[in-house]
Amino acid sequence: QVQLVESGGGLVQPGGSLRLSCAASGRTFSNYAMGWFRQAPGKEREFVATISWRGGTTDHADSVKGRFTISRDNAKNTVYLQMNSLKPEDTAVYYCAARPWYATRDLSQFASWGPGTQVTVSS
Repeated sequence: QVQLVESGGGLVQPGGSLRLSCAASGRTFSNYAMGWFRQAPGKEREFVATISWRGGTTDHADSVKGRFTISRDNAKNTVYLQMNSLKPEDTAVYYCAARPWYATRDLSQFASWGPGTQVTVSS
């Protein structure tokens, strides 16, 4: 399995921006599809975005489409989530996850997870 560590979370005002990063180690990063998921207090973990192993295909949840963008740099073994126009309802712990080759919205299909990074959107 690949080991993952997220960074870049924090407190931001509504309308602000953050960029999350997820650094991978342990396996060939370019062989893995990557995903971002989030979990708000009292709610189930939900899909945010995924990117294919080559980076050519991305998928974003309707709730973040047009505001969030997933990307990856295989030379740096890192996946990013650029978050713009943040809303209070985006407050959650954000997790990155990896699975071999093909992306899916189904979080149960991801075997490798990072510990998460807190994002709080509040004035």
